[in-house]
Amino acid sequence: MKKVRIVFMGTPEFAVESLRQLAENGYEIAAVVTVPDKPAGRGLKMKESAVKRFAVSQGMNVLQPANLKDAEFISELSSLNANLFVVVAFRKLPDVVWMMPEYGTFNLHASLLPDYRGAAPINHAVINGEHVTGVTTFFLNSEIDTGRIILNRLVSIGPDETAGELHDRMMITGAQLVVETVRAIEQETFNVLDQPATAKGIKPAPRIFREHCKIDWSKTAGEVHNLIRGLSPYPGAYSRMISGEQMIEVKILRSAIIRTDEKLVPGEVTIADRNRLLVSCSDSYIEILQMQASGKKEMRASDFLRGIRNSTLFFEQ
Repeated sequence: MKKVRIVFMGTPEFAVESLRQLAENGYEIAAVVTVPDKPAGRGLKMKESAVKRFAVSQGMNVLQPANLKDAEFISELSSLNANLFVVVAFRKLPDVVWMMPEYGTFNLHASLLPDYRGAAPINHAVINGEHVTGVTTFFLNSEIDTGRIILNRLVSIGPDETAGELHDRMMITGAQLVVETVRAIEQETFNVLDQPATAKGIKPAPRIFREHCKIDWSKTAGEVHNLIRGLSPYPGAYSRMISGEQMIEVKILRSAIIRTDEKLVPGEVTIADRNRLLVSCSDSYIEILQMQASGKKEMRASDFLRGIRNSTLFFEQ
């Protein structure tokens, strides 16, 4: 059986669980590579990545290169004599880095590759109304998310589950798959699967920008509901509500579909039972359950309605 010595690379909370489970399973972590600290917040205090905070708490060796091609960093990385690199939610690695270890460099991706290659696989799976997604480990190559697949595991998606809730479940499942993958590499009990050479027919998962977050109420309630939960809690699907002469931008964070046979005007608001906020789509209503008005805290729609004096409301198209 191979004896592995690991360099772990990652940044956000999603990566922490994988590092934690590797350590708890007794694997030797030669070093943890993460992003440099950066100023954040009103006071511009230096903020550490979630991975760094955990690694420091465990007494692990932490490297924070500003440039992954820097000769000093490459030399230090080489001197660690690690034979396996594990990457979870990190930057694109230069060839000189991912080609370094004897047993290769593998990445954990939050989808069933080859579908949903890209920066936002969890969000896009929910937005597209998928019922199943998964996590995949694959060996890195020069192209993003295209390397040989090692292992994968399916993860179901609930009909009302948000991207944030799915993220937290996939974080755990992904960490388990990382440990399983390291074990398979140790024991040489895996067979790799090549991914398709082209992206034809493959569902993409590009980075999400603000223009992708605006709700189009002329779409079906199912499409709007999936957009809302696929962008919740961050960055949040938004719309502009008009109340009298006031326009309020709101993020909608949780919703439900209310079926109807009525003929609807998209964007029109119905207040039911004085505390339920229903918005018309092309075929049914969306009931807004949780929302956040600009500059305000997240709140239930019923609490929001109590603060609205003008009962004539609608959302702009």
